Amino acid sequence: MKELVAYMAKNLVNDPSQVRVVEKEGPRSITLELSVAPDDMGRVIGKGGRVANAMRTLLRVAAMRQGKRVTLNIVEPEDA
Repeated sequence: MKELVAYMAKNLVNDPSQVRVVEKEGPRSITLELSVAPDDMGRVIGKGGRVANAMRTLLRVAAMRQGKRVTLNIVEPEDA
C-alpha cells in the first residue's frame, strides 16, 4: 500500500524527493500518512479534493483484496 501511494504522489508532484509516506498497520486496518512539499499540496489534493478522493478509492480497492481497511491522510508539511 505504501508503495502505491508513493508511486501515485511522485507522479503528481513537481518535487518527488519531498514525498513521504508513513504506514501504520493494525490487525485489520492500515493508516497511511502522505506529506509532500508545500508547493505541491494543491496538486495532491486537487480541485475540490478530487485527486485525493481518487487516490483513496484506488487504495480501498487494493485493501479489499487483502481483506483490510485503509485510510489515507494528507498531512501538512513540517516546514510549512
